Amino acid sequence: MFYDVNIIFQIAGVGIIVAMLHTVLKQMGKEDWAHWVTLIGFVVVLYLVASILDDLFQKIKDVFLFQ
Repeated sequence: MFYDVNIIFQIAGVGIIVAMLHTVLKQMGKEDWAHWVTLIGFVVVLYLVASILDDLFQKIKDVFLFQ
């Protein structure tokens, strides 16, 4: 099963942006906002991974002819 490499770059991009925002906000003294940015980034990545897993389970279902 082959997945497009773009999803890996999207996850990495979200991680890099969240890390930069977290660092900038923490340096500014806004640690509560930094934690919220990290949490939102985690939820976005979790959604991306969940969509990939859903596709995987659908393909497994099709292979074994579970209807």
